[in-house]
Amino acid sequence: MTRRTRRTLRHSAAETPRDQDTRARLLEVATRLFAESGFKRVTVRAICEHARANVAAVNYHFRDKLGLYTEVLEQAVAVMQEATEAAARAAEGRAPADQLRAYVRAVSERIFVHGCDSWLHQLINREMTDPTPLVETLVDRGIWPRFDLLSRIVGSLLNRPANDPAVMMCVCSIHSQIVMFRPSPISQQIRVRFNLPEFTPELVADHITAFTLAGLEAFDAAPARPRIVKSDAVAR
Repeated sequence: MTRRTRRTLRHSAAETPRDQDTRARLLEVATRLFAESGFKRVTVRAICEHARANVAAVNYHFRDKLGLYTEVLEQAVAVMQEATEAAARAAEGRAPADQLRAYVRAVSERIFVHGCDSWLHQLINREMTDPTPLVETLVDRGIWPRFDLLSRIVGSLLNRPANDPAVMMCVCSIHSQIVMFRPSPISQQIRVRFNLPEFTPELVADHITAFTLAGLEAFDAAPARPRIVKSDAVAR
C-alpha cells in the first residue's frame, strides 16, 4: 500500500458527508477544467471557485494540484481499463479474425457512447500535446494494456510474436482507423460531404475489420522490407 493510498484511506474514514461532497465537487470541476484547458493552465484557485470550495480543501483532500490531477487521471485510466476488459471479454474464445472484429466493435462502442465532448478524449489529447509528469502512467496503465491485447490478436493473424515491431506497427494503424471514426465535428463533416452513412459501432467494426484483414494479408505477402529496429518500449 502506497503512502498516498494510506493517506486517502485515513481521510476517507474521518471525512464527514460534507467533506465527501466537497471532494466530489472538486474532482468533478477539476476533471472538466483539466480536460478543457490542460493541467498547466488550470489553477487551484479557479478549480475552487467553480467548485465553491476553500483553497485549503485541495490541500486537505489531494495534497496539491498534482495530487488532484492524479485522481482525475486515475478516473481516466479506470475508464480505459474497463473498455479494454470489455474488448477482451468480447474476443475471448473466437477465431483471430472474429477476435479482431469483436475488439474493434467493443472499443468503438465505448468511443461512441462518450461522444465528441468526452472529457476522457480531451484529457488524452491534452497529454499528447502538452504532457504532464503522469503521461507515462496513462500509457502504461491505460493505453498499453489495450495495445497488448490487440497485438496478440494481430500476431495470431500474421503468425508472428505479439511484440514483433511489424505487428506493433499494424496495431498503431488499426487504432488510427478507430480514432478517425470517433464522433467529432471533423468526422461529421467528412461523413456529410462524402454522403456516407451514419457512423455506428457496427458499421465501423465491419469496415475496419474487412479493411484490416485485407491489408494484413497484403502486408504478409509483400516482399521483405527493411528490418524495423525494436525500441525499448516495444520490448516491454
